[in-house]
Amino acid sequence: MNAKAILVLTLLALVLMVPAASFAATGAMITGSYVEFRNADVYTGPCFAMGEVGLTGQEAVLAWHIAEGTWAGVPIEGLNVVAVVRASATIGDPYANPLPARAILFTDSRANDAQRTALVEFAQAQSPALLGNIIAVEAQPIAFKNGEHHGSVSVTAGNLLQLSTRSLNEGDAICHNEAVFYQPLAGHLVHAMPVVETASTYSGNHLGVTWNDSGRRSSFVGSFAE
Repeated sequence: MNAKAILVLTLLALVLMVPAASFAATGAMITGSYVEFRNADVYTGPCFAMGEVGLTGQEAVLAWHIAEGTWAGVPIEGLNVVAVVRASATIGDPYANPLPARAILFTDSRANDAQRTALVEFAQAQSPALLGNIIAVEAQPIAFKNGEHHGSVSVTAGNLLQLSTRSLNEGDAICHNEAVFYQPLAGHLVHAMPVVETASTYSGNHLGVTWNDSGRRSSFVGSFAE
């Protein structure tokens, strides 16, 4: 065996000795929890969905809690970011273009300047079409809590936004042929399930719309990894 072959085999052996965790640590893995609200049912029967298309479904909330990871080299573990969207048509309608859309972002008030920028870029990467036109970014104290029961999540952004959810039950099957009519708005989800929003309020002044909604089968909860 010549010296070149010995060198190659030696390098290969060294690579195989490196723990897998070392490679994970150098990757850009970022993980956490996600919740979404739409002002139209996402879990519903076709008759209900067709009754809402073109009339509602233009507003949405997308919220992320970063459990661990970095973005563009900036650590954002434990921080939150929330997007509020106002689109031009029912989001998800295959026959109408919801764009252009306008959005505002609430970034965690605990974030420093670099983390704030990273949170904005992270959110835009998860839903680039809807979040391509951000008209305002505000730092707010954001609480993102996963409840004791599966499907139970609550999010608040200062006194401007509140969202809470619960899992679906038998009483939520109205026409008994319900299914997921719209898919989640964020990418990189490793799990997502439709849930009922028990409360959704927004009182900001940037989008020209506010709401106070409850009891709609219009949300997703899940987790992401990228």
